[in-house]
Amino acid sequence: MKSSGERQAVKPVGQTTSAGFQIGVRRTFPISGQEAWTLLVSPEGMMHWIGEVGSLEMKPGESFASVEGITGELRVVKPMEQLRMRWQRKDWKHPSTLQIRILPASQGQTTISFHQEKLEDMHAREVMKDHWEQALNSLKEMAGEIKRGSGKENNNEQI
Repeated sequence: MKSSGERQAVKPVGQTTSAGFQIGVRRTFPISGQEAWTLLVSPEGMMHWIGEVGSLEMKPGESFASVEGITGELRVVKPMEQLRMRWQRKDWKHPSTLQIRILPASQGQTTISFHQEKLEDMHAREVMKDHWEQALNSLKEMAGEIKRGSGKENNNEQI
């Protein structure tokens, strides 16, 4: 047992020994995994998590730079499952690591998860928490439009 002088300092929420500060945010969407992937990698979807990048080929080694000043490089691309990348805002000294996962959920729904590590400090963590929550809320609105659109199409299908 450690004496009071040997106790380790309590780390702030979101701080790890190996990855600095990190944040994870996820939402469940009323769409399939394939629809979630298509949404994420569409120019309209990317506007919410990278910004305006024009076309970006989803393959490892592809670099991106958005009009808004986000830069990075795709490291892992597993279609319908995962994106892992170096991701940096223009006002940051160092890049972070961003991982986006598409996870099956119950009843044909899908969870989209954003996990970012190597954030510089608690302030960057809070800024990115707000950013990813807004991004996921916007993507969820888009997913609702997709679902409403597919419902209309299904009503017009011939058997």
